[in-house]
Amino acid sequence: MAEKSFKYVILGGGVSAGYAAREFANQGVQPGELAIISRESVAPYERAALSKGYLFPEGASRQRLPSFHVCAGAGWEILLPEWYEEKGISLIMNTEIVEADVASKTLISAAGEAFKYNVLIIATGSTVLRLSDCGLRGANAKNIFYLRDIDEAEQISQAIDAKKTGKAVVIGGGYIAVEISASLSMNNLDVTMVFPEPWCMPRLFTAGIAAFYEGYYKNKGIKIIKGTVAIGFEAHPNGEVKNVLLADGRALEADIVAVGVGAMPTTTLFYWQLKEEVGGIKTDAFLRTNVPDVYAIGDVSSFHCKIYDDVRRVEHVDHARRSAEQAVKAIYASEQGTTIEEYDYLPFFYSKTFDLSWQFYGDNVGETVLFGDPDPKSPTHKFGQYWIDNGKVVGVFLESGTVEETEAIALVARVQPAALSMDEMAKQGIYFALGISGHSGVSITVKGLKKTHSGLPYSP
Repeated sequence: MAEKSFKYVILGGGVSAGYAAREFANQGVQPGELAIISRESVAPYERAALSKGYLFPEGASRQRLPSFHVCAGAGWEILLPEWYEEKGISLIMNTEIVEADVASKTLISAAGEAFKYNVLIIATGSTVLRLSDCGLRGANAKNIFYLRDIDEAEQISQAIDAKKTGKAVVIGGGYIAVEISASLSMNNLDVTMVFPEPWCMPRLFTAGIAAFYEGYYKNKGIKIIKGTVAIGFEAHPNGEVKNVLLADGRALEADIVAVGVGAMPTTTLFYWQLKEEVGGIKTDAFLRTNVPDVYAIGDVSSFHCKIYDDVRRVEHVDHARRSAEQAVKAIYASEQGTTIEEYDYLPFFYSKTFDLSWQFYGDNVGETVLFGDPDPKSPTHKFGQYWIDNGKVVGVFLESGTVEETEAIALVARVQPAALSMDEMAKQGIYFALGISGHSGVSITVKGLKKTHSGLPYSP
């Protein structure tokens, strides 16, 4: 059995892997020391582009590689395949690891190759939940799509081109489903969203926030069916999907079906070897697992969230980038006998659809107060919401904010200032955050609020 050895191995080829590779280069990794092992066929890329730019119609900022290889999402140098070669980093692509033994520090591929390592970074990301795994009748029909990698995005893109002006059904009301619905609508498909929850994106959105986006989507011609689920599919004789069957008895005609009903962290290789917590591989403030020289980053890592003093697992590109950098810095600090600051992550989520762009920082717990103009027909789309817990502002959402305003809400979520009365918070709106940030004469310096050349923690 063939065997290759590396000082460092990154298992997985997604966003985290690319940003980890960049930090390895910054730390002075030597040629031949680092390998990235990935089942994908291309170098790490910004996965967030798949539900947005990759599916855009021609002439509407459609994105294709190499434009969104990492680190395009942070506004840094794009790491093309040649970059890895120049740095002496081995890209081992189209390789699926089927066995991992952390005791012997060995990974085994489906082809029987053995990869030995001194230090392992697990960056395996998440795997989408598939309706076929739930036993739904007809779920293997053609033109039923999921979106996790670039190959799946390309399949959807080709189906869009083949089914122009056709009917699309999006199953799910979460992050990916909302973004895919917008992209399909931009391609002039007749789009219907179906989800069981009372409003879209309930893990983050309140009813007030969701009402804006649902109203805006309806104004774009997207139909929304809530409170029911798909229970099966009917297909044409050629195998392509024909109808989506709903639990409420309706049958929706469909030329394309996109499914976004969630994902699970890809941790099965390490069952019984690494400790897990809240659904992911348990790590400490330096992304270290319970086994020496094994780290976990991105979707698969459960980490101590210092600002809230609890354990979380975050599925978002921002955490993928930051945790990757933290782990690599921790690896080198350990080797050099030095220390680094603990991982101090401020939860951050964002999305862009149509001409909308929102950001959220902090924690969505406690009472809420909506401010601005949340009318879906508003010409500015400018509105937001504060979350107030135990008298402090702990989370802020803002649609269509400026760079200055986005910096301000990030700072508010970090410092958690005392809230005013609900009426006054609603009245002041974004000016409350601007005042805290110093743009209105108040200045607060916060240790650990990382900024880049763009002024933001990372450029969306």
